[in-house]
Amino acid sequence: MSISSATLHKHLKKIFGFNSFKGRQEQIIQNLLAGKDTLVIMPTGGGKSMCYQLPALISDGLTIVISPLIALMKNQVDAIKTFSEQDNIAHVLNSSLSKTQINIVKEDIISGETKMLYVAPESLTKEEYIEFFRGIKIAFFAIDEAHCISEWGHDFRPEYRRIREIIDNIGRRPIIALTATATPKVRVDIRKNLKVIDAKLFLDSFNRKNLFYDIRPKHDVEKEMIKFIKQHPGKSGIVYCLSRKKVEEIAETLQVNGINALPYHAGLESKKRVIHQDAFLMEDCDVIVATIAFGMGIDKPDIRFVIHHDIPKSLEGYYQETGRAGRDDGEGILVTFYSYKDIEKLENFLSGKPVSEQEIGRQLIMETISFAETAMCRRKYLLHYFGEDFESADCNQMCDNCKNPKPTFEGKDFVCKLLKAIEVSKETFKAKEVARIMIGDGNALINQHIATITEVFGSGKEKNIEFWHAVIRQTYVQEIITKEIETYGTIKLTEKGREFLKNPQSFIITEDHDYQKLGTSSIGEQKGAAMDNVLFKILKQLRKEVSKEVELPPAIIFQESSLIDMANNYPITTEEMSQIQGVGMGKAKKYGDYFTVVIDKYVKEYNIERPSDMVIRTVANKSANKVYIIQSVDKQLSVEDIARAKGLTSDELIKEIETIVESGTKVNLQYMLDEMMDDYEQEELFEFFKVSENFSLEETRDEYGEDEFSDEEIRIARIQFISEVGN
Repeated sequence: MSISSATLHKHLKKIFGFNSFKGRQEQIIQNLLAGKDTLVIMPTGGGKSMCYQLPALISDGLTIVISPLIALMKNQVDAIKTFSEQDNIAHVLNSSLSKTQINIVKEDIISGETKMLYVAPESLTKEEYIEFFRGIKIAFFAIDEAHCISEWGHDFRPEYRRIREIIDNIGRRPIIALTATATPKVRVDIRKNLKVIDAKLFLDSFNRKNLFYDIRPKHDVEKEMIKFIKQHPGKSGIVYCLSRKKVEEIAETLQVNGINALPYHAGLESKKRVIHQDAFLMEDCDVIVATIAFGMGIDKPDIRFVIHHDIPKSLEGYYQETGRAGRDDGEGILVTFYSYKDIEKLENFLSGKPVSEQEIGRQLIMETISFAETAMCRRKYLLHYFGEDFESADCNQMCDNCKNPKPTFEGKDFVCKLLKAIEVSKETFKAKEVARIMIGDGNALINQHIATITEVFGSGKEKNIEFWHAVIRQTYVQEIITKEIETYGTIKLTEKGREFLKNPQSFIITEDHDYQKLGTSSIGEQKGAAMDNVLFKILKQLRKEVSKEVELPPAIIFQESSLIDMANNYPITTEEMSQIQGVGMGKAKKYGDYFTVVIDKYVKEYNIERPSDMVIRTVANKSANKVYIIQSVDKQLSVEDIARAKGLTSDELIKEIETIVESGTKVNLQYMLDEMMDDYEQEELFEFFKVSENFSLEETRDEYGEDEFSDEEIRIARIQFISEVGN
């Protein structure tokens, strides 16, 4: 079908109300109308849907649009209907329809009134539909989200692999394949699988000039998110999480902190999902907290920020999800919280999968780590990944690395120390153990091999454990070391790594920002230091005075970490005090007044502007472990039985119980103590606890030596003492 440019513009104006095409839309449409196969790689917001919607509406016959998500189809069909007087101009055909609805769709297609049909590839495989479409005049096939065809794509769907076979069964017509994210590797896969090797490629720039890219360390992430969102009141945003459980938790936390947020994930009842999606689109809700099930094809141009609570498993996924911000060319801020623990979770998901899938998954994760760790311009890195050249100067400080460059230094000697430790330990440890070996911090597993690793144990103690984790990550990205997925992350040297040990080369290490010093972006207070040292000293003296009054050790009143948090956040009410690290409502009510009165007076006297946005409300702790532990203690089950039921070691269980009681909850472990020691021994320990300075396991061990009490006995006694006397 040949059509002049003037006529095409008239159709554009008449149907959609636009005076001109965006980018290369007109060329794409003309290529398709000429009956040629077409491959379109166009960023989110570039106007992909127009490339097949306009030609579908002016072509003779039915256009079949193959799309992966029911929500996306509904959204597109609703949008098309608003441009037409005919309500049956476009339809959806998928598993959500009843038989009656399916028959109506078929009748509208036969009558020629329906010009566009959105269908999932699964539906097209049904023989009854294939037979039906063979009798219908098809204009062309549009394959949306075409990256789903490729195993290297961020959202691979095996059913997409059968699309060409289905098209051949119905009858070959021109194909237009469209996606917002496709690396050169994915593009090749799309061409091969769809058998459109000669399709004309229309490749737009992936650069979104209005988006600001920001990767932050994952510290106090809920507090940081609340602070950020409250700095952008009334603006629309999406918070992405990897799991449904985390979506529910974050949505609830945002809600109790006065943010108009709703959850969205595949586990919600479909009716509720639709209600939540519509609330976001209609601006009845500011923030959607979602898994990646939300967002594909969502037509909301004024999303102002996208926050990733967890880093995505691929850069395509990251680009696709972040691309939902600022589609109107307005402000778009992209904040991603990065923790290597999240990467390890993604790696663990790969274990047990076929080797080929593991290799692809590992490579995608590696590229994501590299992006998070890089000191270069984020925009340059991202565009290079998609095969596009870009000059860092053109970023205009629209990424964190250009705005605040990360410090770097020569790290060759540190890399050699790391590789030597891995080699000497016979490649038997995971990353966390290797980092501990470097600083000389043993645990049960390391101590079993101490004779073998003596020469490297503590060889990097001049640096802290976070530094060594960073070196491990950065050598991993450079393929100097690798991880065995099947052994859940055991670190191995690669050939490149062995060569590095023999002939060390320059290796530039990137340090994370100290956001406290930058002042431009607070990433949460350091756990080990108080921001207001004057107040901290006042609170420490106050704790000593209160401890004498109530005749308890200072650490029973509040741990030092709690005093640090108070000196950072200035709580002046019981509720705010209950949010302080290691406090909880029980302790806040019992001892909080002593401290809030002093803090309030201090704040007023020095005219301090409290970071009230940092003192956040938390939802009730619904930890399944916590509830189970308390119930099991009530039933007087043994440490071993409770631990076994939850898949914990005895040490891990006791740590959980310590956390519960240190936050102010009472538990009664008297039955355990009675099994472990005589009454006089209990009394002796309790008397010591009353006068101990730090109330710690180490202090008690020093007092009684190695033989009188085991560590477990001391810890159980200490927990019981806190419950009886402190809580």
